[in-house]
Amino acid sequence: MGQSKLLRGLVGKQTAKAALLAGAVLALGACSSIRESRGYVVDQVLLQSIQPGIDNQRSVEGTLGRPTFTSQYGEPTWYYVSSVTGRRPFVRPRIRTHNVLAIKFDDAGNVAAVDRRGIDQVVYLQPDGDKTPTLGRERGFLEDLFGNIGQVGGAGPAGGQ
Repeated sequence: MGQSKLLRGLVGKQTAKAALLAGAVLALGACSSIRESRGYVVDQVLLQSIQPGIDNQRSVEGTLGRPTFTSQYGEPTWYYVSSVTGRRPFVRPRIRTHNVLAIKFDDAGNVAAVDRRGIDQVVYLQPDGDKTPTLGRERGFLEDLFGNIGQVGGAGPAGGQ
């Protein structure tokens, strides 16, 4: 009888250790980084196939698809933007890789230049506070609420009835 109780106690401790180990492994798996692709999905073979002087807007669209955005001013330029971010649970995503492919066209619509930029050109902006400063005097809550009392039905436009 004494040995069976001892054996059951030993098996129970090993089961508890195995359950604790399995729980730790699952917890570590939940903290792994989630990889997300954003924007244009880059295919290096297709990017290398765009050649200045050979391709035109139609062939670029057929090879790479529609651009992420196009230039509005200056020489016509198509931009293909892609980012890969890594995100841990409950944390803001961080950019792992960032690529911008800029394809410039001449007046005839032929590819004039192909420019590739990476994460080294990314600028991180830190806004100063959550309010936009404005000129003029600041009004309090009560002035905003009751500011127009007495203004309704006041003097109209000059010379009018």
